[in-house]
Amino acid sequence: MEDQLVSTISGFNTNDLKLKGFKVYEIETAVSPVPKYSRRDFYKVCMITGKTLIHYADKGIELDDTFLFFANPHIPYSSEVLCPEQTGYACLFTEEFLKTNDRSESLQQSPLFKLGGTPLFTLDQEQKEFLTTIYKKMLKEQDADYVYKDELVRNYINLIIHEALKLEPSDNFFVHKNASSRITSLFLELLERQFPIESPVSPLILKTAQDYAARLSVHVNHLNRSVREVTGKSTTTLITDRIIIEAKALLQHTDWSIGDIGYGLGFDYPTHFNNYFKKATGVVPKSVRA
Repeated sequence: MEDQLVSTISGFNTNDLKLKGFKVYEIETAVSPVPKYSRRDFYKVCMITGKTLIHYADKGIELDDTFLFFANPHIPYSSEVLCPEQTGYACLFTEEFLKTNDRSESLQQSPLFKLGGTPLFTLDQEQKEFLTTIYKKMLKEQDADYVYKDELVRNYINLIIHEALKLEPSDNFFVHKNASSRITSLFLELLERQFPIESPVSPLILKTAQDYAARLSVHVNHLNRSVREVTGKSTTTLITDRIIIEAKALLQHTDWSIGDIGYGLGFDYPTHFNNYFKKATGVVPKSVRA
């Protein structure tokens, strides 16, 4: 959808996004060939009306009518338009734009953007009308000369996020209660920051629990105890699960060779990657290639 939408927007320029930290635009597109999978370096919040198939991480979710979608640059996604016309609005922004200080919690910890969270919400007519008004206000401010428009647009984005959070089941919210919770949160954020893999020539750096413990300046036993206490899973299992999700996305959405994918994920030899993938999933990488 990214390439498809960009091609229909007159004057759209991602360099503009990098200068300002945000970009808002209206979506008006008819059905066209499925766009090539791509990755971006910004977050995106779309409100879309129309039947659409969202490919998010290694899952496919079909939606109809009006929905709100939160895209994370660390989690691969693409989409297919399944109706004659798709309309709506989208807002793109960097994490630096939205965070007002270094103490602000990372967006990756939000249930809207984190791996395993809820990135999609179906909207009723009242919610659609309210959010349409917010998007229109952002469009108006984007080209205005108001000195504090960045702060105003930041508030509008936060308003959309909070409206979605009110729709999120309360048991999906995460609050740090102790030291184990905090170190686990830091580990999970660091894990997500290793992805996406942009090129086979820039392979995954952190691959083991020991690697993560060293980067976080804690003993590996302390990290393992904390992670298991909070998540019920071992550090190694969480690392493996994330690597497999990335592997499936690369297999399904890129034309990289299986050897290149394995190398990008930190495996020196294709056989090592094949054995790792089969042990984790029960099948060889080639069997899940789109």
